[in-house]
Amino acid sequence: MPERLAEMLLDLWTPLIILWITLPSCIYMAPMNQSQVLMNGSRLELSRLSEEQRILNRSKRGWVWNQMFVLEEFSGPEPILVGRLHTDLDPGSKKIKYILSGDGAGTIFQINDITGDIHAIKRLDREEKAEYTLTAQAVDWETNKPLEPPSEFIIKVQDINDNAPEFLNGPYHATVPEMSILGTSVTNVTATDADDPVYGNSAKLVYSILEGQPYFSIEPETAIIKTALPNMDREAKEEYLVVIQAKDMGGHSGGLSGTTTLTVTLTDVNDNPPKFAQSLYHFSVPEDVVLGTAIGRVKANDQDIGENAQSSYDIIDGDGTALFEVTSDAQAQDGVIRLRKPLDFETKKSYTLKVEAANVHTDPRFSSRGPFKDTATVKIVVEDADEPPVFSSPTYLLEVHENAALNSVIGQVTARDPDITSSPIRFSIDRHTDLERQFNINADDGKITLATPLDRELSVWHNITIIATEIRNHSQISRVPVAIKVLDVNDNAPEFASEYEAFLCENGKPGQVIQTVSAMDKDDPKNGHYFLYSLLPEMVNNPNFTIKKNEGKYISIVKQGKM
Repeated sequence: MPERLAEMLLDLWTPLIILWITLPSCIYMAPMNQSQVLMNGSRLELSRLSEEQRILNRSKRGWVWNQMFVLEEFSGPEPILVGRLHTDLDPGSKKIKYILSGDGAGTIFQINDITGDIHAIKRLDREEKAEYTLTAQAVDWETNKPLEPPSEFIIKVQDINDNAPEFLNGPYHATVPEMSILGTSVTNVTATDADDPVYGNSAKLVYSILEGQPYFSIEPETAIIKTALPNMDREAKEEYLVVIQAKDMGGHSGGLSGTTTLTVTLTDVNDNPPKFAQSLYHFSVPEDVVLGTAIGRVKANDQDIGENAQSSYDIIDGDGTALFEVTSDAQAQDGVIRLRKPLDFETKKSYTLKVEAANVHTDPRFSSRGPFKDTATVKIVVEDADEPPVFSSPTYLLEVHENAALNSVIGQVTARDPDITSSPIRFSIDRHTDLERQFNINADDGKITLATPLDRELSVWHNITIIATEIRNHSQISRVPVAIKVLDVNDNAPEFASEYEAFLCENGKPGQVIQTVSAMDKDDPKNGHYFLYSLLPEMVNNPNFTIKKNEGKYISIVKQGKM
């Protein structure tokens, strides 16, 4: 400790001595109390200046004084002599009294009113106040009249290295991309030192890393932190703790120091390709699964994170590209295989797909590491499901004449069990569609027979539903619509449209139309109706009337003779 203080005092006093030597000869520097300033072991001895030191007369001013200095944080058994004020008006008769006013006068600084000696009576801290402005005046001892105008001077508090550097904003956090080149700038930190940055090296800081090598380095003067190793891999280690030191006195021995921590996090870059967790996946799916159902999931792991780990999935080959599709799940980062088209176990029992996972975002800097994609094989086994019967046709159209005999076969439906272990089929009519029970069906062969007579004139169409049920599993049923058209036969005689009544004047002329009549028929022949009209047999030889055929279904009764 004594050696360090001696070095500090040497740094402090050497420039003062040089300044004192080079000052103009008209300025007088009061001596400082050597016994109060120097301690044992000091490398520098300062000569005590005599009070009788040469004083030069000043023509315009009577004061002989200089800017004064006092060492901060210095304390001793007696007040510290800061300096001495003196005027050439003082002949030594001690008729002059010195008065001190201004910053700290009387509380921090005291003046000997006879000698002009100024003492500091309190310990000073330059970081609290670096200088004091005071005013000195010489007055007549007896009359207190000023002998000359007041003179202002400054007492500066001389700095010592009593403050360690501080990192006010620490601890620090910074990021740098992984795989960065050597010397990539990470961040910079700043320490402050409350000591005087102008005088000496008390506030001259030098930075170093105490912990964090060999990964990072720091520039001693600017405190810029850089990477010291190339290609640091986030996947190997993501976070680093760096301990940084700031030391004053230019980093020399005896300087004070402060430390802080910097946490450096490596940010991710896309330097890793996706890789399937396994090269072969096996899935099974029932043949009756609903379209769009997820069959299974495949996953390609990526050591990167965030968008650098995002992969898209595609089916690039295989015998089931038309039946299956794969979609990317952005949340789970995997591929979901779904069914696009129906499966049939009896047609094909398994499929093989080749699925590819590729990074969505790539970094061209790492393209030399190979393609950022991977492939895997997916085998899908189709499981047999107990399927319902399948009719030979989705709908049936049957025709039957309305005069068909009861129990005659009017048509037939067929169905089969598509499963390998085929089950016999039983047929039935959904009676909700045949409330009058006009039809029956043979449960074994599906032949439909007539149960009640048909009348086309009452109903041309009959729509019924046939049910096919597996004998081995009654829950497996199918339905098919059957439309039955009733065909017409000529089973209805013509009928006059209405009852006719004709009137004829007694002076009617021959050839005059007395009445036009028409007929109708409930039957519906294919080529339309054609009626033959005639008079009743007993009227055939009537000389007064005859029948004339018109277009279509109409005839006219005509008068032909004189009545």
